[in-house]
Amino acid sequence: MTPHEFDYDYVVIGGGSGGIASAKRASQLYGARVAVIEKSRLGGTCVNVGCVPKKVMFNAATQAHFLAHEAQHYGFSGSREVANSFDWAKVKNARDAYVKRLNGIYEAGLRNANIDIVRGTAAFRDEHTLAVTTDDKTFTHLTAKYILIATGGRPIFPEGEGIEDNCISSDGFFELEERPETVCIVGAGYIAVELAGVLNSLGSEVHLVIRKGNALRNFDEIVMNGLDEEMVRSGIRIHRFSGGVAKITNANGKKTITTHSGDMIYGVDCVIVAPGRAPNVEGLFLDKAKVLLTHKGYIQVDKHQKTTSPSIFALGDVCGRVELTPMAIAAGRRLADRLLGNLANAKVSYETVPSVVFSHPPIGTIGLTEEQAVAKYGQDNLKLYKSSFANLFYGIFDVNSADKPQTRMKLICAGDDELVVGIHCIGMGVDEMMQGFGIAMRMGATKADFDNTIAIHPTASEELVTMGTWGTSTLITGAKANTLNGEAGAGPKLKSKM
Repeated sequence: MTPHEFDYDYVVIGGGSGGIASAKRASQLYGARVAVIEKSRLGGTCVNVGCVPKKVMFNAATQAHFLAHEAQHYGFSGSREVANSFDWAKVKNARDAYVKRLNGIYEAGLRNANIDIVRGTAAFRDEHTLAVTTDDKTFTHLTAKYILIATGGRPIFPEGEGIEDNCISSDGFFELEERPETVCIVGAGYIAVELAGVLNSLGSEVHLVIRKGNALRNFDEIVMNGLDEEMVRSGIRIHRFSGGVAKITNANGKKTITTHSGDMIYGVDCVIVAPGRAPNVEGLFLDKAKVLLTHKGYIQVDKHQKTTSPSIFALGDVCGRVELTPMAIAAGRRLADRLLGNLANAKVSYETVPSVVFSHPPIGTIGLTEEQAVAKYGQDNLKLYKSSFANLFYGIFDVNSADKPQTRMKLICAGDDELVVGIHCIGMGVDEMMQGFGIAMRMGATKADFDNTIAIHPTASEELVTMGTWGTSTLITGAKANTLNGEAGAGPKLKSKM
């Protein structure tokens, strides 16, 4: 089959953020004939049951926390009773309406880009052919020169007696019609701690069941331990070294959870399991397209997102590497550049990716953890800078210093030039300060570059450019022009002289 005999130049399976970004770039920039196949709501996990509605609930919980614990220190009549006036149904309705608007915006964006939207479920027939079962149960076949798999992932339920029958997933959280009085969250990852923080701040009694000693064990210890301390301070009940949930029983709507360690939790209204996610590969018939999976069930891809079939590509959660929406968007755009824009070397970098956990308090992280940096560079080649302090926001609070929430920060630097290879922060506002530091790290900033940046005062972020004894780092810069001793920075490259 020649390229002109294909129905499309590019077909994307999955209408999530990564797939849509790739499809639009292929059509709008390169004039490709593109179709997107989606069986559910456009926008994928992030828009519908992930980042967007989660951030709405995080914002609501932040307001509740301020009313219950902080407003009175600033002269307002705040109290737990005021916070308890929270109208769950009102926020849910507004949140759902917002998500629905986003679904419409995604659809309009695809249509305005002259991309065909095919509603249904896709399955491979060969390396260039897809059979699509449409919403009305009819069948159609599509052929394409290139096919992208961007089907995302889904929550999984652990095995155990009564677990699937008596639990909801993180997706199910967004279907709750009212706030549960007592909730048990099972899991130690970022989804689990985010939901724990939201529900705790909104007034639920929260139990967090983790298999080992801490949540977020893959994060740097400064944020792992910091979050643990703040969760305990806020009243979240953490059940450690549980080995996971073994059994759940239900008596008149009240659940009893039994862990593998023998711990029992009684009188629970809602159990949310968030032990992890699995890639959506079932029903694709990947074997017919010669697409292989990893031992963990993810689609095998190389650095260019190419699968084991030369005409088929995959990105996002279905590949299991850096499962973040902006990562999938970037990978999708670069893939379209390479396949349809003749940019042969275009690919995305999975290194030094900024990310945020919307826990209470939030976490921001970029680059290597201390443990990873030691493994990569050796302990003797690292220099660490740490700081712990109470945000100025809490300065006027008439409470003991030890009772004020702490912001914790760590810079990890490597080599004689003290290249910044890791930033890890937890505390008020860190979610909004990471983006700019991500740019600096991607450009190769050193500790001297951080020291050379004038601090913005008074802010928490200034701590990152004032750590250690100022100006004593090796005067080596990662910038295009050395400004460490007051020299002028690099100017723009102008098309013509003034």
